[in-house]
Amino acid sequence: MRMQPIRDDATMKIFTDLDLRSTALLFDVDGTLIDIGPSPFEVEVSDALKESLVRLFELTGGATALVSGRPIRDIDLIFTPLKLPAVGGHGAEIRVVPGPPVARIEPLPEKLRRDLVAAATPGSGVEVEDKGYSVALHYRAAPREAERLRRHIADSRAAFPDESTELLLGKAMFEVKRPGIDKGEAVRELMTHRPFAGRTPVFVGDDVTDEAVFKVLPDLGGIGFAVGRHFSNVSGIFASPDEVRQALRRLTANTTAHS
Repeated sequence: MRMQPIRDDATMKIFTDLDLRSTALLFDVDGTLIDIGPSPFEVEVSDALKESLVRLFELTGGATALVSGRPIRDIDLIFTPLKLPAVGGHGAEIRVVPGPPVARIEPLPEKLRRDLVAAATPGSGVEVEDKGYSVALHYRAAPREAERLRRHIADSRAAFPDESTELLLGKAMFEVKRPGIDKGEAVRELMTHRPFAGRTPVFVGDDVTDEAVFKVLPDLGGIGFAVGRHFSNVSGIFASPDEVRQALRRLTANTTAHS
């Protein structure tokens, strides 16, 4: 397959010069590998992207993982038939090798989850992800609902004063979750397991929920790349998910050519 031209800038050079024999590749999903869809359930994962991920998994000796706010079951669904190592739910669950994911936190009370889900009233345009350990309310299709959702979430949390929760803000999304769970700490744990241990972690992310990973990268001797915006501790910025996908193809081609 003929690759489209890519801007030959510093970001692309640093990324495509990575030595995959000593690197662990970690990718956020939405807004990084794939374009943001009209809803979390309307996204496109191309066969070309899947082929790139399979090849990178092989070239890194299995040290390629997806790091997402989505539950691992949903990651597997949109990337079918792939089942890569993964961090799901912003760090609530983790899978290092093929098999069932390992939950890292207890689920939220069912009644609290029901109260939060009730914000998605018919016709509101709000979509819900009840992950068990958290509830995400997406308002991509209904930006006018943002303030109402803020009030609803505040009331729901106040009704459960004995439950420790925190509010996570994403792209047109509010998520209520247990505190102390973030992608950064999950990546720190992932990097203690083979085949990730001893490798240089390279993370690519785009959203405020990815800041936790960028913050721990210096401790891990890692390298960060952002998509579409600047973060601290990054070595470069890709313009878009499409540019990331092209970079993956170029990385696999460069590595194959020099192997």
